[in-house]
Amino acid sequence: MANAKIIQEKQEAVAVIQSKLTSSSSTVIADYRGLNVAQVTELRKQLREAGVDFQVLKNSLVRRATEGTEFTALNDILTGPTAVAFSGDDAIAPAKILNDFAKKNDALKLKGGVVEGKVVDHEQIKALAELPSREGLLSMLLSVLQAPVRNFALAVKAVGEKQEAGA
Repeated sequence: MANAKIIQEKQEAVAVIQSKLTSSSSTVIADYRGLNVAQVTELRKQLREAGVDFQVLKNSLVRRATEGTEFTALNDILTGPTAVAFSGDDAIAPAKILNDFAKKNDALKLKGGVVEGKVVDHEQIKALAELPSREGLLSMLLSVLQAPVRNFALAVKAVGEKQEAGA
């Protein structure tokens, strides 16, 4: 029979996982089998610098955390060694870092995850990772907004130069 203390610790762990799943803007699940210690350390460092919480979790605990939530579809991908990256602020950061790392290290495989409360598969995670960063998107928007003003200024300048040349 299981020790009451162990059961309580597992229940607390399930509660923590469940709160992270619901409060994170994105969660990415990956299979890290085949990575050596140096590679995992480098990956953890990159994720930590981006403010992403990266943990190796037992599949059974994650399954229990998804019970009674909209995340039960995650149970299909919870096989083999599972590492989970939780991001509270930036929805793109864990997908981008893990996808870039997976390109350099074939051993890391993206399985899927949760983005903005919706369960997504590994293809959607990769598509999310290919999006430009928030700053990149903002700069693109700014350049689109500046284009009409820039074109108007060039037209006014051209008219002014034409009038000067005619005078």
